[in-house]
Amino acid sequence: MSTDFEAARESLADALARRQHIQRESTLDAMRAVPRHEFVPPKRRHEAYADRPLPIGDGATISAPHMVAIMVDELALEPGDRVLEIGTGCGYHAAVTAEIVGASNVFSVEYSGRLAREARERLNRLGYGDVSIRVGDGREGWPEHAPYDAAYLTCAANEFPPDVVEQVRPGGRLLAPIGTTSQRLVAATRRADGSLETADRGGVRFVRMQG
Repeated sequence: MSTDFEAARESLADALARRQHIQRESTLDAMRAVPRHEFVPPKRRHEAYADRPLPIGDGATISAPHMVAIMVDELALEPGDRVLEIGTGCGYHAAVTAEIVGASNVFSVEYSGRLAREARERLNRLGYGDVSIRVGDGREGWPEHAPYDAAYLTCAANEFPPDVVEQVRPGGRLLAPIGTTSQRLVAATRRADGSLETADRGGVRFVRMQG
């Protein structure tokens, strides 16, 4: 079965390279490296490498692989970058990010205590134990580890949370689904004065931020 999963993961990465215009080889390498089937509920494991979101409980989902790849690619992450994630979920996106920047450079905030606990156990088991996870309101970010080179949200918000923006260094990058009934993936760069230079990356659909 593991061989089947590896083949499916490789096939998915090849499809992402062709269809999603992923620019960075490091993104595709990370997608190939992380075993997505380990992050989905056992009864949905046969669907792990289908390119669609899947429910993981507590009203949350694991994002479709193409969306994770697009977001990782958009942030142009480099080894050693410090990254803030809002919305740990099952831990899959954090693991993909960790493949590029290093697990000890990923700091993730999750609203659900159950999801945070399970993600921490899963990441430990899969070799990403240095990813830091805390339970809390994602709008507050994680100021103790700031400044970050990049921050992203895996849940939709009305705007970039001001506290999260403040925790990103000048010149750092942010990425989030912004909107209520209609959502847009918005990329941003933080200016020295704290304002954001933004760019619309298209329509998306994410679960709403809790808190």
